[in-house]
Amino acid sequence: MSIRTTLAIALTAIVVLAASGCAVSRGQETVGAYVDDAGITTLVKTRMAESKLVSATSISVETLNGTVMLSGFAKSSTEKSEAERIARGVNNVKLVKNEIAVRP
Repeated sequence: MSIRTTLAIALTAIVVLAASGCAVSRGQETVGAYVDDAGITTLVKTRMAESKLVSATSISVETLNGTVMLSGFAKSSTEKSEAERIARGVNNVKLVKNEIAVRP
């Protein structure tokens, strides 16, 4: 099992455990919306970890009401674009804001 796969599994477990015990926060109206956002974030991070083009540890993913915010650093514009493409490909994502800075 690769390090990326192990990281993805660990990250998924942490998010699922944290989301199941969390109260509604960040101005969301329902627990369901919070759980949906946590699921979107988990899927985006997992798919980034599986990608050979994206360094998932250098990119942060936050989701609020279906809007995904990407931030952090990429080594190339290709990596930045791939991270955005991955995020857009996840179900229930309404909008992606890509604030990733390219830093060689």
